[in-house]
Amino acid sequence: MGFAILCVVIVIILLAIFFNNIHKKRIEFITSFEFPSSIKHHVKTTYPHLNDKQVELALEALKSFFLIAGKAKSKPVAMPSQVVDVAWHQFILFTKNYETFCKKGLGRFLHHTPTEAMKSQTTAQDGIKRAWRLACFFENINPKSPRRLPTLFAIDAQLKIEDGFFYSLNCHDQNSPNYGNDYCATHIGCSSGCSGSSGDSSSSCGSGCGGGGD
Repeated sequence: MGFAILCVVIVIILLAIFFNNIHKKRIEFITSFEFPSSIKHHVKTTYPHLNDKQVELALEALKSFFLIAGKAKSKPVAMPSQVVDVAWHQFILFTKNYETFCKKGLGRFLHHTPTEAMKSQTTAQDGIKRAWRLACFFENINPKSPRRLPTLFAIDAQLKIEDGFFYSLNCHDQNSPNYGNDYCATHIGCSSGCSGSSGDSSSSCGSGCGGGGD
């Protein structure tokens, strides 16, 4: 190996280590971040049936969304939860705090986009599909054959959010109390082809709704 090639290899390795360290620090910053207490109060006021533990769960889900946005880099990611969106919108009102958070946790300013569900039970937009794939990636869920819903896609139903978005693993379950109203979760990744965890690679999969045990 020539000296010039060796130098290039060393530089590439050093850059990889450098950016990997930055990525780890951003993840640590997001996961350990303490949101302003008024955000908890706002979520509680908006949804008074929630207890303190449930509000904390919504804020942890917001951290999950920021991790997903960081992984997606500049690609758009939809917010699939109403209760988490309420927390996010309130956080943005702390302009300086939010700007600093974005800089340290994401390396860029993350603009707010409204919550977004699928266009129909079986048709999903790119932003919601990317949110699904990356949420599954962070929670070690197979996006094509999920055994459970990622937190961001389960939380509205779990917390009984009246105006929330509800997703189902088994869209054929007629015994479900929301049968006919839930969005089919497995169609999010498969309705137009399934992509890998980073959203860059793709592979085909079946078009039918998956069951909860798949």
